[in-house]
Amino acid sequence: MLVGNILTGRGMLRAVAAAICGLVLTTASPAPAAPGPAGGYGSCIATPAEYRDAWQRRQVRCVSPQLFGTTHAVGQSSIYPEGFWYAWAGSNTNLEQYLRLRRDYGDTPAKVGIGVLSYVGYPGLEDWSTPTGLAVYTLPPHQRAQVPSFETWFRLLDEQFGDTGAYPLAAQTDLVYAYSRLRRGQDVVSAFQDVTGCRRGRLLQGAAPSAAIGCDRDFLGALAAAGPSPYDGAQSKACFANFADRYRGRRSAAALRGVLYQCQDAGFLNTGVGLGYNTYANPLVCGPAREQSVRQRYTGREFIVPNTAYGQLPSYVDIPLELGRPGERDFLNDGYC
Repeated sequence: MLVGNILTGRGMLRAVAAAICGLVLTTASPAPAAPGPAGGYGSCIATPAEYRDAWQRRQVRCVSPQLFGTTHAVGQSSIYPEGFWYAWAGSNTNLEQYLRLRRDYGDTPAKVGIGVLSYVGYPGLEDWSTPTGLAVYTLPPHQRAQVPSFETWFRLLDEQFGDTGAYPLAAQTDLVYAYSRLRRGQDVVSAFQDVTGCRRGRLLQGAAPSAAIGCDRDFLGALAAAGPSPYDGAQSKACFANFADRYRGRRSAAALRGVLYQCQDAGFLNTGVGLGYNTYANPLVCGPAREQSVRQRYTGREFIVPNTAYGQLPSYVDIPLELGRPGERDFLNDGYC
């Protein structure tokens, strides 16, 4: 009897539930539309060709996160110079800021071109004369962008070469710690000096790393063991392998910072957290560099992507940048507005 009552109660519940479901099915609103092809960015710029059109029209629009941008020397055949394992890539937020520069300073083209390079994180722009363009592209389906934190680099190295012992966890920790405890008024160039000994002022003047500017033995030893940079015709992977096999000094934070500097173009302005930085005036913040805070001189998000020939990308366009005359760029320090 008790069992029968329980079953009867369950049967009644099923009937009520079925009635409610039928009511819902007959009165429910239509299903929401599927998101746009860019995952919620359907109305934004979704292709490199659309980006170039907005650039030419001096329009400011949102940009799909499927698009990336990398500045490069004119005539280059891949995203980054040949030999580099990974290419540095600006995010869609960077591409949006470049459109702002184009809109605001299109009548002064040098402010646009140099402003883009400054936003990316180029040093030595007072005299920069290399013809430079902006490649805007999408990645092949099997590739993904990664945040270039220091720990990302060491994970990639472990995946590529195995646990060689070349990058001890204690040294990785010391490196990250140095960059995460900046005091008021300090910036990533200060952190680079603290880790490597290379004097900040001399680096910003364009001096190459050497003992003459204070660079310490571990840092210089790492550069020597790694051998030539890909900028000099070498390969990133061979550069890292050389360091692992040949370096005989302390495996310190300075040594690890040196191998990233030499083999993957992680220069002294690199933040290690996936944001850009420069000591010049931020081109999107009015006022001279000396009056801008360290925080204001951080720029947009940056990623690393596998270095790929342009011909192997699903789509890309190349936008030439007008740089004006070297030596006539007071706005770098005096401010853009």
